Amino acid sequence: MPTVIVIRGYRFFFYSNDHEPIHIHVEKDNKTAKINLVPLELVKSRNFTASELKIIRKLVEENQLLFIDKWNEFFNN
Repeated sequence: MPTVIVIRGYRFFFYSNDHEPIHIHVEKDNKTAKINLVPLELVKSRNFTASELKIIRKLVEENQLLFIDKWNEFFNN
């Protein structure tokens, strides 16, 4: 599970056997979510509150290009 970045305790990562569409996983404590990057949309969430999901969305928007670059770097090599 390559970790891309940890921000404010949220770990953004993808699985080494992940598949398209390009997406990022996020976890904190016992909470998880999956977010498609293009277009930006929440796929699923478990145990995150609405306010946490708002924070996560903002963090994903701010780092969207980094996540896409890291995805392409990992899966296209």
